[in-house]
Amino acid sequence: MQEIIISVLQRTIVAGTPLLLGTIGGIIHERSGILNLGIEGMMALGAVSAFITTLLTGHPALGMLVAVLVGGASALIHAFACITLQANQVISGLALTMLGIGVSGFWGKPYIGIPLEVKINKFKIPVLGDIPIIGEILFYQDIFFYLAIFLGLGTWFFLMKTRLGITLRATGESPKAVAAQGLNPSLIRYLATIVGGAFSGLAGAHLSIAYSKSWIEGLTGGRGWIVVALIIFSFWNPLRAFLGAFLFGGIFVLQYILQPLGISPNFLSMLPYLATLLVLLFSSIKGARHMASPASLGEIFRKEDR
Repeated sequence: MQEIIISVLQRTIVAGTPLLLGTIGGIIHERSGILNLGIEGMMALGAVSAFITTLLTGHPALGMLVAVLVGGASALIHAFACITLQANQVISGLALTMLGIGVSGFWGKPYIGIPLEVKINKFKIPVLGDIPIIGEILFYQDIFFYLAIFLGLGTWFFLMKTRLGITLRATGESPKAVAAQGLNPSLIRYLATIVGGAFSGLAGAHLSIAYSKSWIEGLTGGRGWIVVALIIFSFWNPLRAFLGAFLFGGIFVLQYILQPLGISPNFLSMLPYLATLLVLLFSSIKGARHMASPASLGEIFRKEDR
């Protein structure tokens, strides 16, 4: 029984890792005031670019790097549209999702069904990995999990404890006030959006070279939209993102656990998205006083309005 529990929790962590990476990235750019509904598209681009690079070069680290660059570059398109061209952020994000899914499907078509021979192995952290049960679950994972934990905690520290992080949060609340201090809100938003996109690209890389180890169209499976919900569920707090990401990771694993019980596959496939709606409903009721988004989220900042 203990082995089953450990196995389920290990798989939960693996399934929740890309959600955590995407959510942390989303928190970064939304804290600056940029709404990005293109996370699904950026994850898809990151997934296909990481898979192709790893397949052709045999180096997963290079695949991860390319995914980060592609994710950041795709986010740059969104930033240019929303900040420089002052386009509607919702429309731009939706367009980015469609672009990402379409381009990833085109790029990945020749590679459908080709297995990835290079594996990203798990490794045990000395001492901590020897702790009974906990060590096997938390300290015997692959590089993506450790990166997600490090980046998540680092993002929390940056946003809450550093001057630059406070400036970024202030930009999301009142870009006019930031501009009045002689700073450039547009530059801050550009950087935050690009970094957030890089996180999404890395999340996509996890799906293709660590989670499934293959490429198929629709590999992201709507996880980008779940990430959008998790950003709200976390109240734009990186620490709460951990809870949401691994909670939904457990829901993904639950699908496979319930399959032998004869439950409808269609219902099981619907579970993560049904849970998304329930979580958003619960968040809006339970934390209505505390879930206020950044005051200027989605709003266009014009220099002449200062």
